[in-house]
Amino acid sequence: MSLFVDTLLAAWYYGTLPYRWWSTAKASAAGCAPAMVLFYHRVADTDVHEWTITTAEFKAHLDWLQENFEIVSLSEAQDRLRSGKLHAPTVSLTFDDGYAENCRDAIPEIVRRRLPCTYFVATEHIRSGRPFQDDLELGLSFPPNTIDQLRAMVAAGIEIGSHTRTHPNIGEISDPEVLRDEMVTSRDELSALLGTPIDWFAFPYGQAQHMSAQAFRVARRAGYRGVCSAYGGYNFPGEDSFHLQRIHGDPGWLRLRNWLSIDPRKIAQVQRVDFPSPLDMPTLVEQGARR
Repeated sequence: MSLFVDTLLAAWYYGTLPYRWWSTAKASAAGCAPAMVLFYHRVADTDVHEWTITTAEFKAHLDWLQENFEIVSLSEAQDRLRSGKLHAPTVSLTFDDGYAENCRDAIPEIVRRRLPCTYFVATEHIRSGRPFQDDLELGLSFPPNTIDQLRAMVAAGIEIGSHTRTHPNIGEISDPEVLRDEMVTSRDELSALLGTPIDWFAFPYGQAQHMSAQAFRVARRAGYRGVCSAYGGYNFPGEDSFHLQRIHGDPGWLRLRNWLSIDPRKIAQVQRVDFPSPLDMPTLVEQGARR
């Protein structure tokens, strides 16, 4: 951010902080606190760009998060939201895509601290070793995780999630066979390779235009426990907890603190995108068959 924007944000953040503390305490007492989900991509100290955070910054994030929030798994956050009462804000940690460099420092640090984390990967990149196209277009070539690395993560307690087969824009896919291959078949293959259930799906890119009602139906019918977006937003009790909105774990301290101290502007401005339909929920028979 520019110095001018930083200055404006700082004025807003510090000027409204007392109100935020009061508002959060009031909401928590009423059981209306939010569940917040952060997403990261790549933790590394070289070729740092907008989807990369340095190792030191990431560890500082974890220090601050542990001091100020209870860090819970996606499933625990969902369970608390479904209960209809959340008496303190919580934070969940996730990663998208699957960069091999995350195994150098980030994942070992999470494991050392015994923090829950869901790590979403695009299956074809994991199997082929092919870098992500978005990085190649920037002249960058970062290796994706290997199957052995993911197996080691599972053994260490990291939850693996599905992020499609080829990392496409799901919102542009209308062919049901292609959609099912990206969202379901690739998940089942990944589950077989790792020997663990895959319960969560994250939309590549994760903005409103990258999702669809058809994709939500596929996810529900396939027995996913839930899906994740990436356009920002808080998750409150009473909302459809099948869809968890996520916030970018930005390397900028001020932006991170502004989001997680519950910015009233964000509550008002971020429009939640949902495609709920109870008729599309998988039956117990379908869920049992997948297990």
